Amino acid sequence: MPIQGEYMGMTLTIEDLDGENREFFRHCANRDFRLQRGKQSGLLRYPPTTACPWTSDRESEWVSVEGKGTVHSYVEVHHPIQPAFRDKVPYMIILADLDTQKGEPSEHEALRVAGNLMTADGEFAPPEMIKRVGIGTRVKMVFVDVTDEFALPHWTIDEDADQPENPWRYPQE
Repeated sequence: MPIQGEYMGMTLTIEDLDGENREFFRHCANRDFRLQRGKQSGLLRYPPTTACPWTSDRESEWVSVEGKGTVHSYVEVHHPIQPAFRDKVPYMIILADLDTQKGEPSEHEALRVAGNLMTADGEFAPPEMIKRVGIGTRVKMVFVDVTDEFALPHWTIDEDADQPENPWRYPQE
């Protein structure tokens, strides 16, 4: 039976056949950020897939990973396409390099996870918080519940981490 839930007025569905994503989002619902580790390669991967991208091995195990990292890239949305996001603008979408497995399997690679910038309580970040974030900002994961067995991973500023004095940002008004 598919997992379905309402999120911001939209119905989100994870189909029965999508076993990897079902497992991933169930772990997120338990506030446990887990990624698959390929049995042959020993490397973690994201997003969840049926096979290792390096070896094509279909065997993997789920491993808990610390949801902390650094902003690799971002976009500020001022004109949302999806009506559910109209009252959230401006909002920020972050692509964060996880601290785990950074620089593997090559020096230019990292596990990169996208999510919205949120407050520590899982609410969309206000404009004054958005203005503090740029490339290099330290972030940590927060989870937003969709159902009891389905939560979405997002990002918030890691207030306990050393932050860059001036993270790189596009010019602001």
